[in-house]
Amino acid sequence: MRINILSYTRYFIAVSISTVTALGNIEPSRSQNVLSITQQNIDSSSQSIQSQANEFSKQLQDVIVPVRTSTPIQNNLNSTPSSSPSPGLSTEAPNYLNPNPNPLQFPTRPEEVRVQGTQPITLQQALELAQRNNRQLQVARLTVERSRAALREARSALYPSVGVNSGISRSRSAQSELQQRIQENQGIPQTDEGSISTVLSGTAELSYNLYTSGERSSRIRAAEEQVRLSELQLEQATEELRLNVADDYYNLQAADELVRINQSAVTNAQASLRDAQALEQAGVGTRFAVLQAEVQLANATQDLTNALGQQQTSRRQLASRLSIAQLVNVSAADPVQISGLWNLPLEDSIVLAFRNRAELEQQLVQRNISEAQRRLALSQLGPRVSLVTSYNVLDVFDDGAGLADGYSLGANVSLNLYDGGAARARARQEEANIAIAETNFADTRNQVRFEVEEAYNTLQSNLANIQTASVALEQAREALRLARLRFQAGVGTQTEVIDAENDLTNAEGNRVTAILDYNRALARLQRAASSDPQSGGLE
Repeated sequence: MRINILSYTRYFIAVSISTVTALGNIEPSRSQNVLSITQQNIDSSSQSIQSQANEFSKQLQDVIVPVRTSTPIQNNLNSTPSSSPSPGLSTEAPNYLNPNPNPLQFPTRPEEVRVQGTQPITLQQALELAQRNNRQLQVARLTVERSRAALREARSALYPSVGVNSGISRSRSAQSELQQRIQENQGIPQTDEGSISTVLSGTAELSYNLYTSGERSSRIRAAEEQVRLSELQLEQATEELRLNVADDYYNLQAADELVRINQSAVTNAQASLRDAQALEQAGVGTRFAVLQAEVQLANATQDLTNALGQQQTSRRQLASRLSIAQLVNVSAADPVQISGLWNLPLEDSIVLAFRNRAELEQQLVQRNISEAQRRLALSQLGPRVSLVTSYNVLDVFDDGAGLADGYSLGANVSLNLYDGGAARARARQEEANIAIAETNFADTRNQVRFEVEEAYNTLQSNLANIQTASVALEQAREALRLARLRFQAGVGTQTEVIDAENDLTNAEGNRVTAILDYNRALARLQRAASSDPQSGGLE
């Protein structure tokens, strides 16, 4: 009984001392003694942990360093990745972010690939860089140019072909040489002029396919549709690139926020460790509570390490997508916030997607190409009429006759009577391709509708989650404040504080996740409807 009474008495005295100390209402001398003893214990027991936390803080601050270029780079060391961009930040992407114009560049030394600095960019600047530098988009543009060149080749059949050739020759026949020797043996005087001849000739020819049974027009039509197909593929690649860049940028923002949240968790864990050590020194806490706080700090520090690694990976992913210069890295300059609102209802969004999606028109264009190829195959069974005319000149030097010329004009008709059924077989193949394109159109239409519905529903749910997560975040902050007050007063436990810290970390992460998931859903809805962010249902 005496032990219990002493324990309870000591407990209530310690609680009173801690509470009054926190409120600043105890005697100055005694308060100073308690605080002095507590501070000495904190400094000696948490020196290594504090040093480790400072190292990670310094590592995060040193992530953004200036690039050594002629154009200054925004150096925002004191701001977090989620802070607003500096008012002086240019709205256009700096030119030094552009890659080497030589696509065959092949670095062979470490200094040629060593990152020298990090440039903060906005999402709009990232989209601009992607339009300018992305390699896949450049390939799509080159494909359009190739298709246009093929169209010019097909249209060349509309015009006649003209050819010119000429030649000069000097000859001496063996028969003339033999005849000359016989005459010389007979005593007849001879000269070389009769046995050597020099001839100049020239020919100009013009030919034109007057009738091809539809082959020429079919080739031109197929080439025209191929150009349109390449243009649609370029449009699709542009839309996909915009979505991928937005996803990479939001992933980078999520990584930046994860670093910030884990930094805050480390700070909270350090504060909890100090409180636990102070109570242990005052005699009202336990060693077990201190160990719990140290484990919590170690876990938070490890999570911060992983977050920093993920941040670097996300930055390089975005840099690779933008195909920027080898020596520069990028970071997110935009704050984490809602990027816009979608005002169209679901039904209007679906109709907008049907009207804008390049994938649907691609199937129709593919159907037209197959139809042109079918006609091309059948044209091999029809007659062909061609006109050929030529003009030629001939001059034998030193013959005294002068220059002679002549011409010819003719028409050729050809008809393939039997090819073993090859032409009709090719036509049937193209008929099957037409049916495939029509079936793919229906399947693509259903897929487009599903993509719109999925993105729309995800957008609405994440919009509601943002409000819920914001309320939960405020509640978690208040819960942690109360848990610390209870623990400092001696009426709460270290477990309650740790749980409150974990709840706050989760609440902050949930809110950031809700906002970024909303932005991702909005980007996917824009892609599903092929709607430009400056038009359509956005505001």
